[in-house]
Amino acid sequence: MPRMLDVSEDVRAEIGDEEADRLLTGENSPGSYDCTSCRTPGDSEQERTSTVLFVGEETAVLAFAHATCIPSQVVQVAEEQLQGAVRSITGSEPRPEPDPAAGSGQAVLGVTSGLVLIEGDLHPALVVEPTAPIARPGSRGTTDEFLTLLVEQGFRPVPDLNTVPAALPGWSVLLAMGQLHAVLQPGTGGGSPVAWWQAHQPLQVTDGWRAAANKSHTVLVFAAPVGSIGQQPREDLLRDALEKAAANGQLVAAAMPLAGT
Repeated sequence: MPRMLDVSEDVRAEIGDEEADRLLTGENSPGSYDCTSCRTPGDSEQERTSTVLFVGEETAVLAFAHATCIPSQVVQVAEEQLQGAVRSITGSEPRPEPDPAAGSGQAVLGVTSGLVLIEGDLHPALVVEPTAPIARPGSRGTTDEFLTLLVEQGFRPVPDLNTVPAALPGWSVLLAMGQLHAVLQPGTGGGSPVAWWQAHQPLQVTDGWRAAANKSHTVLVFAAPVGSIGQQPREDLLRDALEKAAANGQLVAAAMPLAGT
C-alpha cells in the first residue's frame, strides 16, 4: 500500500527518481516512525509524512516527520553538524558548545533557550548573545555592530516585551531529533538555506519548550550585544534581563518558523 509520503522536488533531485519512487510505493519508507521534530509517533500509512534530507559535505541523512510539523525539504548543514545529528540518533548525549560567529574569528555566539510570556501566551524563544563585540566583516574597527548587522538582515528593535516580534522571511530554526541544531538564513541567489548559527553539537531543549514550538511552529529569536543578558539560571531572570536590554535599546528580535526536523 502506498505510503502517505511527501517527497519534495528538491529531495527527489538529491536522492534520485528511483529512490523517491521506492519511498512513495512503500519499499523504503518507515511505516511507523518517531517524528524527528516533535518526537511523537507517526505512521506513514495513516497520516501525511514529510521526507527531510540533511545534506553535509560528505554525508546525507534522510529523516521523517509529520507533514503538519514541517514540509519536505533539503537542508544544507555543515558536516560536523550532520555528524552530531547522527550521534544523537545513536544515543550519545553531547554537551552543547557554541560555534564561531560569522564574520568574526574571536567571538562566539552563545544561545540560550527559554519560554517567554507575551500577550498571555508562552512562546518558545532563543536568546543570542556574543561573547565579544562583533565588528562588520572586513572592518578593522572596534565598534560593536552586532545589532546593526542584524537590523540590516531584517531583525527589528524591541522596545518592550509586550508584543510578539514580526516574522523574518526566509529565516528558520532547525530542530532535529528533538534537539536544537541551527538558525538558518536564506541562501545566496535563492539557494538552499544556510546556517547563520549552528550548534557545535546539538543543544538540548526542555519538553515544555519543544511542545510550545511544535504547537506554534514558530520560535522567537532575540539578540543582544555582549554583556547585555548573561547566563540566567531561571526563565524569570532571563525575562528580566531581556526587559532591561529592551529598555536600554539593546535588543532586536524576529519570529522564525521551525524547519528541518
